[in-house]
Amino acid sequence: MTDNSAILQEYVKLTEFLGIVLGSDYEVAFYDLANPDHSVIAIANGFVSGREKGAPLTNMALSILKDKSYEDSDYRINSSGLSLITGKKLHSNTFFVKHEGELIGLLSVNFDDSRYKAAASQVMSLINTQYSEKQEAVPKPIDTDEYNTLPEAVTSEAVARELARKGVTPDRLTQEERIEIIAALEAQGIFLLKGAVKDVASALKCSPPSIYRYIAQLKTLGGQCPSASQD
Repeated sequence: MTDNSAILQEYVKLTEFLGIVLGSDYEVAFYDLANPDHSVIAIANGFVSGREKGAPLTNMALSILKDKSYEDSDYRINSSGLSLITGKKLHSNTFFVKHEGELIGLLSVNFDDSRYKAAASQVMSLINTQYSEKQEAVPKPIDTDEYNTLPEAVTSEAVARELARKGVTPDRLTQEERIEIIAALEAQGIFLLKGAVKDVASALKCSPPSIYRYIAQLKTLGGQCPSASQD
């Protein structure tokens, strides 16, 4: 495997530089993809999302690795982000760092516009005192990138999303529903994280060997969900 440390180190410096230039409303994070569980090797203004160096890859970053969308693009812009630590909604833009065709890193710039929205709300309230009272909560987009400090939190949030989509609790899952959830998690790249199989098995009330068996079936079937009768 090629040693990419020199290239990565240049982006570590760029992360610090961008954090200073852009200012405190922008978090800049750089991910080394060689270690998904502790991927963030540089971060500026980490208070925006509440993360530090050593944080894991996000759910969206895992999906990028899994679907290989980086092969047809050099960046992803205007994504929605949500810090599950600070509760802040962010605007995310990610640059794909490649070397000889291989994706080796991600440079992410996350913008917190909350204070600008608050200022705009105050100005509008001078015109219409009921403006702020009538604003409706905006639901979280399905493709929101979520920021966590621990890999197991990334896994648990992914499982929770899939359970919510099906409207069931783990103790009410049918075998077919359980297989469908595992297939969805595999497609999202969740099992790239160490310990994810054990965490998912615990959350879905099944055994780790069952998870491994379903994943193997998925690969055999080219990503299509195996039927419960195949178990």
